[in-house]
Amino acid sequence: MTLLLTRGDLETVLEPGACVDVLRDGFRDADGESIPGQRVRTDLPFPGTATALIPGLLPGVPAYTVKVNAKFPGARPALRGVICLHSGTDGELLALLDSATVTAWRTGLAAALGTHLLAGRGDVVGVIGAGAQAELMVRGLGALRPRGALVVQDTSADRAAEFAARHGGRVLSLAAEVAATADVVLSATWSREPLLHLDDTRPGQHFTSLGVDEPGKAELAADLLDASVVVVDDRSLAVSTGVLASGGTAAATLGEVVRGDHPGRRTDADRTVYAPVGLPWQDLAIAWTAYERAEGEGIGRRVDLLA
Repeated sequence: MTLLLTRGDLETVLEPGACVDVLRDGFRDADGESIPGQRVRTDLPFPGTATALIPGLLPGVPAYTVKVNAKFPGARPALRGVICLHSGTDGELLALLDSATVTAWRTGLAAALGTHLLAGRGDVVGVIGAGAQAELMVRGLGALRPRGALVVQDTSADRAAEFAARHGGRVLSLAAEVAATADVVLSATWSREPLLHLDDTRPGQHFTSLGVDEPGKAELAADLLDASVVVVDDRSLAVSTGVLASGGTAAATLGEVVRGDHPGRRTDADRTVYAPVGLPWQDLAIAWTAYERAEGEGIGRRVDLLA
């Protein structure tokens, strides 16, 4: 029997603090897996792309994940798919989980962790792109450090206003206005042109950029990246798919920062950037956490796919 976990089920069993803890452990330990995760993406003859992440593996977890996503920027939601959680013993399909929810949680909360570890002492938070991933970034960051004022910008004025109302913030009209106001800038957009350049920023700021997870997407200009301490989740993916596809180098991975192999920010004047692509083990970290709690609390619906 396979456990089906919908968005509602997942939001019932997941809690930001616990998920940040398992993601921190994953960044510390995931490099110990001998089989690297793969991210496969293809264009489609439709207005979207198809992505698969395989396999999600973590030391000590007796299961693995396979994720299949459809990404259609013009749709709402823009990401839809499924995560298959398989037993590592016999391949049994333990659970099917809503991919959009798991992806938002693992991406947003991993980004909150990276932001917390790299950002300086300023507490004004700016959000560019008020979607599901930004929601989890703000929630996760609030569980890790005190937050001051919040400013929000989005291409949809209604979405920005709703986000600001939920989190006690105010709406700004332009991305550059967010950078001029905030100490910590969180962006999660579909942009294909840089939203911020070096002259939009000041020393000491931190930027987390989630939008550059496919070729052709851009949020931070090359001059800003060149002037910053850039941290990624995976060096090779950052070059082939992510923020370094047009050049530049990464100072460290977040795993190296978590383990203490790299200090991240060295001075109060450093500009820092965290720009992940997203890794298969992160899907497993959240999926396994959800599965274990759902099993224990009797949440979800069981189906026999072989019947």
